[in-house]
Amino acid sequence: MQKVLIITYYWPPAGGPGVQRWLKFVKYLGDFAIEPLVYIPENPTYPIVDRSLLDEVPESVRILSHPIVEPYGWASLFSKKKARRMSSGIIQKDNKQSLLEKAMLWIRGNVFIPDARRFWVGPSTRFLAEIIEREKIKTMITTGPPHSLHLIGLALKNRFQLEWITDFRDPWTTIGYHKQLRLTKMAAQKHKQLEQEVLQRADKVVVTSRVTQKELGFLTNKPIKVITNGYDGKAATDDLDGKFTISHIGSMLTGRNPLVLWQVLHELILENEVFKAHFQLKLIGVVSEDIVTSLQEYRLSEFVQQLGYVDHHEVLEHQMRSQILLLVEIDALQTKGIIPGKLFEYMASSRPILAIGPEDWEAGTIVEETRSGKKFNHTDAEKLKTVLLAWFDAYQTGKLKVHPKGIERYSRKALTKELTNFIRWESS
Repeated sequence: MQKVLIITYYWPPAGGPGVQRWLKFVKYLGDFAIEPLVYIPENPTYPIVDRSLLDEVPESVRILSHPIVEPYGWASLFSKKKARRMSSGIIQKDNKQSLLEKAMLWIRGNVFIPDARRFWVGPSTRFLAEIIEREKIKTMITTGPPHSLHLIGLALKNRFQLEWITDFRDPWTTIGYHKQLRLTKMAAQKHKQLEQEVLQRADKVVVTSRVTQKELGFLTNKPIKVITNGYDGKAATDDLDGKFTISHIGSMLTGRNPLVLWQVLHELILENEVFKAHFQLKLIGVVSEDIVTSLQEYRLSEFVQQLGYVDHHEVLEHQMRSQILLLVEIDALQTKGIIPGKLFEYMASSRPILAIGPEDWEAGTIVEETRSGKKFNHTDAEKLKTVLLAWFDAYQTGKLKVHPKGIERYSRKALTKELTNFIRWESS
């Protein structure tokens, strides 16, 4: 079997979407005659923990680990809540940031380049050099964020004759929150320099969307392959919530605030007593204070169940039982290529997806192409209201359902086959 070294920060018991992608690839790589060696931090600071995911790690997979020094541990000495919030990706609006938060953001963007895991690069390079020689590794994959892991790959590529594949689960310098890091001109240039160097030295690049593929195509002439996230097994049920439940699963960040939906729901509750009696909103995962404030302003708080983070198996239960699944993205040019990992598990549950995002949003296109639901812009109030009323009528008669088409290509095993073909593919 071909050995492949996979360098990742997120691994069980880490929770959240970042861990799912490579956990599932590793699960199926053996089916395609590839033996993964997975390198992870020995003592990471994960913002979310889900120990149920440990059961999904194949017993046969070899895990390598080495200690890491993380500044988020130091930051928690000043404010544990603010450090945890920042490491979860939640950045408050400027007018709501304390002086401490502004200082922490400045340090995060200008001192810890490319990110707060940069101190793992040197020790990891030395540790993995011995592994590569001993195991005769010929192929290496780094996955980010954190993008500092690509710097481990860069150092090893400069030292050994390896095929190096970089996996960009999210963009680096074009991701939405990058501008919120209070970067100096020098720091911004350093981020771009490192990104350019990684893209030029890597042999192949994997991305999760066509938009990111196009963006990176201007920075490198190396092969760039789109391999989205996916789902692992289809599951549906007739045992649905009795309420007309709209569920959002995952982080609802400050900018990911669908005011148009809150406005429409507020109107429907005022205008339709039957809708008011049946409506329920479930928020499962981290929710920013701005979202909570907006729900209060639109008088929706009494209809909300805020469950916080739950284990992945429980997430799947909520997905299957919900009447509607909510998918939201920030209304910005930089987010057109963001395809949330939960989209594919949403599709596998066969529940209608209500997608609200920017114009020409790639995730919204997938929703409509697969007939998994409807996509709206952040200004489509009337269209959104019409569809919600139609779905509510269907719910009342027990006929609210969708029949997705062509989603098999997003199964984790099918995507792993694409990955293995790309690993073995040689450019002419």
